[in-house]
Amino acid sequence: QLVESGGGVVQAGESLRLSCEYSGRIFNSCVMGWFRQAPGKGREFVAALSWNGGDTSYADFLRGRFTISRDNHDNTVYLEMNDLKAEDTAVYYCAADSSRIDSPDKSPDHYNYWGQGTQVTVSE
Repeated sequence: QLVESGGGVVQAGESLRLSCEYSGRIFNSCVMGWFRQAPGKGREFVAALSWNGGDTSYADFLRGRFTISRDNHDNTVYLEMNDLKAEDTAVYYCAADSSRIDSPDKSPDHYNYWGQGTQVTVSE
């Protein structure tokens, strides 16, 4: 089970940190990622990392504003989001790809576990 938290309403330029708490030993040893979906758009890759956090992948449009990390002792994956923009407004989903431990993939089709999502709204 994956449970996201930390979403909210912020002003452009502010920061938020999303958390994804997972239960189940399988998630300690697989790729985890964040995706987002804005109204009227498809699900979009944001970031992902390997089982130990040593291998990360980010969407090109982020330009260094977001950082993904994980703490396997606390069973949590984080997404630190800085310099938020109105176009970052979306529902953010945590996901897990239990078929691999590293080399995170950007396609949502590879992820077989999903959380319910948390809303992030950025106002200008």
